[in-house]
Amino acid sequence: MQTYASVATDVSGNGGGLSIQAVSDLLAIPAPTIRSWERRYGLARTARTGGGHRRYTTAEITELRNMRDEISRGRRTSEAAILVRDTAQAAEPYRSFIKAFVDAADSMNARQIDYLLDHCRDRFGVEEAICRVVLPGMRQIGVAWQTGRCDVTQEHLVTRGARGWLEKALSEEPAPRHPEPIVLSCGPGDLHTVGLEAMRVLLARRGWECHLLGERILPAQLTAAIERTRAGAAILVSHIASHRRAAVLALQAADRTSTQLFYAGNAFLTPAARKGLPGTYLGEDLSAAVEMVTRSLQDPAPS
Repeated sequence: MQTYASVATDVSGNGGGLSIQAVSDLLAIPAPTIRSWERRYGLARTARTGGGHRRYTTAEITELRNMRDEISRGRRTSEAAILVRDTAQAAEPYRSFIKAFVDAADSMNARQIDYLLDHCRDRFGVEEAICRVVLPGMRQIGVAWQTGRCDVTQEHLVTRGARGWLEKALSEEPAPRHPEPIVLSCGPGDLHTVGLEAMRVLLARRGWECHLLGERILPAQLTAAIERTRAGAAILVSHIASHRRAAVLALQAADRTSTQLFYAGNAFLTPAARKGLPGTYLGEDLSAAVEMVTRSLQDPAPS
């Protein structure tokens, strides 16, 4: 089995992307399936080398990953293809901004990220800038790192730039108007908090005070934070499937408190991964998730 490091060695200077076999190994999608998706649904149509070999860019790898994930959630292949294509078309007004965001990793220019996101905010608004540029951009940076197209120092620089801009956006929101705070927590095995920091900004725009606990939060730490802050809700996000069991234990521990419980992340993508879990699954659309939490807290169901 190839690792990300070995896959990175398959990046060809002739065409500037990954071969179809490297993408197959990276995403665990058979190469014939990738060819079939291109032929039947027009997905990930990519440039060819002089010898006719496919070379996949970061954006095309992201498209294939989205297709794989939609099918894993139980969608039919044809339905998943429509959804992935529609998502790509909806992203069209933001595509140049996402590209500039990713290109900032190459230039190692943190100030460029701040200027770019300020421009996105001025043009589209804070919420659109976060949901349509920051988060898709971070996902593409993750793919670029996995495929060897950027190194860890570049990934860290972009992450710091995004987090700094989100912190600035949070500081510009008015004081909370709801009495009960919300606790935001990573799963016990998760290291990245950008998604939760983005959620914190959107919740603050709706008047909620949020306590972001940080990375690798253990079940006992989450429960203690809920009780200490008298939180009205707790949101746990876990993206690492191999740590799903620990995240489930955290949800079960938090369920013994009186708070409303929500969860999201790649560890819970499939219906089978959510079966029997306490709390409410928030899905993958950040704006919709924030609206779901807000409605539930403002109009709680009777006990």
